Amino acid sequence: MSAEPDVIRKCTWPVCLVGLFVTGILSLDCSLLDVHLRRVTWQNLSLLSRMSKSFPIECLRESKAFELPQEILSHTQPLTRDIKEAFYEMSRQAFHIFIQDTFRSTWEEKHLRQVQIGLDQQLQYLEQCLEEEEEENEDMREMAEDEWTQSGAPVPQLSNLELRRYFNRIDRFLKDKKYSHCAWEIVRVEIRRCFYFFHKFTALLRRK
Repeated sequence: MSAEPDVIRKCTWPVCLVGLFVTGILSLDCSLLDVHLRRVTWQNLSLLSRMSKSFPIECLRESKAFELPQEILSHTQPLTRDIKEAFYEMSRQAFHIFIQDTFRSTWEEKHLRQVQIGLDQQLQYLEQCLEEEEEENEDMREMAEDEWTQSGAPVPQLSNLELRRYFNRIDRFLKDKKYSHCAWEIVRVEIRRCFYFFHKFTALLRRK
């Protein structure tokens, strides 16, 4: 997996220490990955809602469509590994957004720190499970794709490239707006929306 999250975590060592402690309690059991992702994603959804009492009316005129990838919006049945990899990419990109030191006066630090901890913990969990999956059986993906091909249905895939572009649009919006209070409020609502759709994907992992 990419080493970038490790570099980022070194810069936020208090967050990392707490994340490692909690992750150790969970013992990184990959058979419970869907349970963990569902819990942490819902927790982050709730935290993002509590960060602000209400969306500022004066920020409505600055709202922007960031175009969340259609594969996520349609809530289709992609391969299990595609879901895990998409979760990893989403967690990595969201973590990058929320460690920027440009919003100290915008939200309560306690809530922000909890979101950072949850995303950091999620990254560690996904890194291990994806690596274990590669080591155990590289043929599983081909077998699943063969089943989809034999059924005559196209193999749905989640594009990490599209996810990266989506978060790049969010990052660019923040920079263009000079990390204003309204910009951060708009981004908070957008990423909460993203987490909502990813929370739905945990149900797909549970079925497989």
